[in-house]
Amino acid sequence: MSPFDEAAAGIVARGDLGHLALLLWAFCASGLALFALRELIAANRRFDEFVRELTRFNARYEGGDS
Repeated sequence: MSPFDEAAAGIVARGDLGHLALLLWAFCASGLALFALRELIAANRRFDEFVRELTRFNARYEGGDS
């Protein structure tokens, strides 16, 4: 039995379903925040890559070194 199953069984046995619902909500909200942060980091990385390529293109077009 996993630790989460044991904790859930203990909470349900005491009749504390409100706390279990809050715990599940906190896990879901944290997971969603983590997912959004990972996507934001990836988008920032892609934008940085785009700006570097644009700078490289401009340097070539203007005859500069890069």
